[in-house]
Amino acid sequence: MASNTVSSDDKLWAALAYVFTPVVPIIILLLEDKKNRPFIKEHNMQALVWAVALFVILFVLGIVTFGLISCLAPLAWIPQLYWAYKAFQGESVNIPVVTDFVKKQGW
Repeated sequence: MASNTVSSDDKLWAALAYVFTPVVPIIILLLEDKKNRPFIKEHNMQALVWAVALFVILFVLGIVTFGLISCLAPLAWIPQLYWAYKAFQGESVNIPVVTDFVKKQGW
């Protein structure tokens, strides 16, 4: 866990960041009182990086497969909902590659 004082508000915002990525992560970055909370920041940056990476991957694969990959795009919701559940429970999430990238950036 990122902090010993994780409020229910922190958990809710962290979960929403995964469910409504990239919209909620961008909103959180604009909210001064939220963006500096350690638990929210940890999940928010992971959700934002995940959204950007997913967009790039689906875009490239869409070009390569002539758009056929778009049938599989909704499957991205499965891990996102799981991560949102874990965040709402007050737990940290380890997203392969994304978590390491975010931590190395110091976000």
